[in-house]
Amino acid sequence: MGNISNRYVINAVGKGGQTYLTHCQDKEALKKWIADHEDHLVMHELKIVDKKKHPLLKLFSLIR
Repeated sequence: MGNISNRYVINAVGKGGQTYLTHCQDKEALKKWIADHEDHLVMHELKIVDKKKHPLLKLFSLIR
């Protein structure tokens, strides 16, 4: 088994109240997952965490 690391963590809420928690390795897989599930998701409840984002950028992204 190779060392597989997932970069993006997706936390979303579905239109029927479902909760989605999944991981994607790269941006293409992230975009594909969102496109496949877009009709089932509440898009303003979609949260994507980039685990490789620099800590200072994380701090600045919180200030909105």
